[in-house]
Amino acid sequence: MRITVSTQTCVGAGQCVLSAPDVFDQDDDGVVEVLDAEPGAGHAEAVYLARDLCPAGAVTVED
Repeated sequence: MRITVSTQTCVGAGQCVLSAPDVFDQDDDGVVEVLDAEPGAGHAEAVYLARDLCPAGAVTVED
């Protein structure tokens, strides 16, 4: 799995960080940062949840 994010689209809701804190973080402005762009299978459920909960659709996951 490979994760990309659109920092221009991010609204700073933080759902990604709450869902997958080992994979996502937020900068000082609240914009999403990817800590691990290619997390292992053990993070898959949390990453897909983060993608689905993102109100701006800023998280993309490729298998």
